[in-house]
Amino acid sequence: MSPEATSRARRVRASLSVAFVLVLAGLLFTANARLAQGEESRHPQDLAQLVDRESERNAELASQVDALDDEIARLSAPDPAAPGVDEDLERRAAVAAGTVAVSGPGVSVMLDDAPQDATYPASIRPDDLVVHQQDIQAVVNALWAGGAEAMTLQGQRVTATSAFRCAGNILLLHGRVYSPPYVVEAVGDPDRLQAALDRSERIDIYQQYVDAVNLGWGVEEHDQIEMPRYEGSLELDYARPAQVAS
Repeated sequence: MSPEATSRARRVRASLSVAFVLVLAGLLFTANARLAQGEESRHPQDLAQLVDRESERNAELASQVDALDDEIARLSAPDPAAPGVDEDLERRAAVAAGTVAVSGPGVSVMLDDAPQDATYPASIRPDDLVVHQQDIQAVVNALWAGGAEAMTLQGQRVTATSAFRCAGNILLLHGRVYSPPYVVEAVGDPDRLQAALDRSERIDIYQQYVDAVNLGWGVEEHDQIEMPRYEGSLELDYARPAQVAS
């Protein structure tokens, strides 16, 4: 092969190599862009973003549940031709289950974390400065014991199947996330509800920290409290009969 032909062949191979590298780089760039887009759309980069996304999703699902509940209520409306039922018993059962909105006199209880910018003794731990799950549970239990007919926590109806969890100073309730202050409202006789709060030993302990580190606490009586119905499912997915010891 002549020197001129050899030089031309080398130039052709070099051009083909450059073209191949450019095409390969373009394919890799496109794949990475698609992968990055998919990661962004499915995997949040931090916990806060994940919580926000799941909260929005739960809100959408709650709206769908409301629509289905309305449809069920319409389809299960009593037949005028059917024998009569005890209307008072039916009403009390609906209130207890949380399937109907409730209004009436009652009390509201507020719990809040201690101020972050205050100076505390060295013996005070960070856990002493926040509201814990057992503090909220103590209020809820005391109000039920005081004859509460219906109750809400952060505006959401609380029923026998409700469960809430605290992680740090974040409250998880019915798939939604809340920060302090936490507000519990109860419909019932205000005097009986207040007396039940005063009798609670656990609330007594909380009150000691109210005095020591200024945890938030407040109780108000109301002539009228409006409560929404429970928005979640009333079915128990995991339950079994209790074992009775012989």
